[in-house]
Amino acid sequence: MSDQFDPGEMIERFRERAAAVRRRGLPPVEGAERQMILRQMQLDFQDFAMLGDAVGTVEDGILTLRVDLRPENPPPSGAEGAASPSNEQA
Repeated sequence: MSDQFDPGEMIERFRERAAAVRRRGLPPVEGAERQMILRQMQLDFQDFAMLGDAVGTVEDGILTLRVDLRPENPPPSGAEGAASPSNEQA
């Protein structure tokens, strides 16, 4: 199967699913059920978008998806463990 499997195609399908969740309309429901549907849509988008951002490889028949969960602007190298603004002393 790994000879025919393209992780890039799978990742593209997850991107398409994330976009579809964004376009999806809400059914005419109110109250707690509406909130439950909104929460599920948010989770669906988050999961699909995360996998849509993955880098996939197949090595020795094992699919590996790498997802960078670091903030968009990570601290400079060597800044790990540096005081955050809320922990700085005046």
